[in-house]
Amino acid sequence: MPPPMPPGHVTDIATLEALYGPPGAPSLAKVTDHLTDSYRAWISASPFFALGSVGPAGLDVSPRGDAGSAVTIRDDRTLLVPDRRGNNRIDSLRNIVADPHVACMFLIPGVNECLRINGRAAISIDPDLCARLAMQGQLPRSVLWIAIDEVYFQCARALIRSDLWAQGAKGRPSGIPTAGQMTADASHGAEGGPAYDAALPERQRRTLW
Repeated sequence: MPPPMPPGHVTDIATLEALYGPPGAPSLAKVTDHLTDSYRAWISASPFFALGSVGPAGLDVSPRGDAGSAVTIRDDRTLLVPDRRGNNRIDSLRNIVADPHVACMFLIPGVNECLRINGRAAISIDPDLCARLAMQGQLPRSVLWIAIDEVYFQCARALIRSDLWAQGAKGRPSGIPTAGQMTADASHGAEGGPAYDAALPERQRRTLW
């Protein structure tokens, strides 16, 4: 049984729009269907983004990052994303096969604005394309070809409120569960634990690309 809905939950768009009011003119003017010079520079400087996708089983958001820039700009309407080595769950890729619609949020360390792109993705295993995006001699398993539908920047309020970069500069907070602890909890001890944590840094180093 799904959890109950909260009291006072909104069920129609008219109520929602009346609650928040219309967006300001700059919030609409900043949206384009291609990379402007400013957006191109922003994307080129971003080493990390979150990829949102949707499929028959629901929604998924996965982290994506690479050395330098997280994506390669093919042209002002197209991004190329190498799919580097990971855990082989391929949740996002399964979704894209079923439904090409994706949403991306790009971050630059130290910058409080975000850049958002909505578009449609396809998975390419073209040998030349994969070879173009090799890193340290390692080819990506596949390349995401993202056709841009809209791009715009998000204002800085969320990152200012969270003080994200200053908090991150302090290092890992004490008491945060490790990957091994979280895996052990979720699997009731069948996987993970201290041995998992001890081996993880070297395993990540060997399989980074």
